[in-house]
Amino acid sequence: MEPALELKNVSVMRSGKRILDRVTLSIDVGENVAIIGLNGSGKTTLLKLLRGDIYPYDDDEPYSMRIFGEEHWNVFELRGKMGVVSMDLQDRFNPLTTVREVIGSGFFGSLDIFRNMAVTEAMEEKILFRATEMGIEDLLERKIEGLSLGEMRRTLIARALVTDPSMLILDEPMTGLDIVMKSRFRRMFDILTETGVNIIMITHDLTDIPHKVGRVIMIRDGRIFNDGPKEEMLTSDKVSEVYGERIIVECTDGIYRMHEDAPL
Repeated sequence: MEPALELKNVSVMRSGKRILDRVTLSIDVGENVAIIGLNGSGKTTLLKLLRGDIYPYDDDEPYSMRIFGEEHWNVFELRGKMGVVSMDLQDRFNPLTTVREVIGSGFFGSLDIFRNMAVTEAMEEKILFRATEMGIEDLLERKIEGLSLGEMRRTLIARALVTDPSMLILDEPMTGLDIVMKSRFRRMFDILTETGVNIIMITHDLTDIPHKVGRVIMIRDGRIFNDGPKEEMLTSDKVSEVYGERIIVECTDGIYRMHEDAPL
């Protein structure tokens, strides 16, 4: 079986600097992965590369990038197979857009449902199904300007799932949520993996990582710094290396937490 994602020697340039530097990475179908690192390490650039917002830098060095076994793809078809939830996406919607329209826009890869877009009865059923799954079915006619942070995130997750993707990429999905809401989101992501959805979570906070994630990839300065099973990667020594500070990592009931090792 072809890997779900396969990058070989892939770089991304911005303002003359390599944001991603000759990255080689493979993620199998069925794998649930967390990608961690400091802000600015290249995590979000990797996300934008995967969803087709940016392209690899061609500097005459051989490279390849395959998604679901294909090296060339239609971006809109790709977005039907790969749902994305990101902080920058929620800020790009018009605040007067309704929850129903946000979720439905996932069918078209757009930021609203426009007049030239025909929403079928089957699409309406799927919108309701995903909204109900996320517990926001009573908010469908609400404008997003009045939503709480947790409600907006659930709306974006429903949007990402409306095309029944095999993979869900989550970019810092719990930023700004309180500890109770984070716990609910972790459980929700674990349930989604049980339905057959691959999760790739990009985060800088270890407490975001769901139980079902079995592999952790560490990025530092645009490069893969470390990669392996979650239990082997999320140690004080390895996390301290990737964050560049002395960090203490503790695990309680499968939830990893980190704090700075305060100097004496």
